[in-house]
Amino acid sequence: MEIFLYTLSVMYSPGPVNFMGLNAGLTGQFSRILGFFAGVGCSMLMLFVVFGYAGAALIPHAYSHFIALIGALYTFYIAYKMMTAHTELKTDQAEHKTLNFWNGFWIQSLNPKAILVILPVTTIMYPAAHITGSLILIVSLFISLGAAGAPLLYSFAGSVIGKKLSNPIWLNYLNKVLGIFLIASGLFMLSDFLKGMHLI
Repeated sequence: MEIFLYTLSVMYSPGPVNFMGLNAGLTGQFSRILGFFAGVGCSMLMLFVVFGYAGAALIPHAYSHFIALIGALYTFYIAYKMMTAHTELKTDQAEHKTLNFWNGFWIQSLNPKAILVILPVTTIMYPAAHITGSLILIVSLFISLGAAGAPLLYSFAGSVIGKKLSNPIWLNYLNKVLGIFLIASGLFMLSDFLKGMHLI
């Protein structure tokens, strides 16, 4: 459960990839950038598979509850930063360069937000949930579909709602809601730590 709460909260919060999708929607390009969304998803799948199998091999199960504690504290920190951030949206209506698959693949591969999603999930949550072997690929595929859906949703919202969504107040409300989801995710990880310490 915490895996999906965590990944959705981070992936769907305002960030560079989502802003690119939003800007494309605001400039009427939603139907022309489907390759961009596919590139984002493929990048996340590649990163999840690589880090997922490496994480399963490198993290001893006996220490996973200590890593869960670190992950919980880190998640609370991200939630705090998200809930106290003030988002400013800047869209350039003059540029209408169509985004393609490789734009999505490379921007997501180089996106620091992607690492915020991947490392805690592959090193903490996968081992804690006993996600190993072929399950790593299956769960990573579902998360990657969600990653592709984030800029797609922003782009769709931009095309439907238009300039109303460009008001930063709505994005700041979204930050706070997603921050609450992150806190819930952190509590699940804290619970994994306590279970590992045989305190509950």
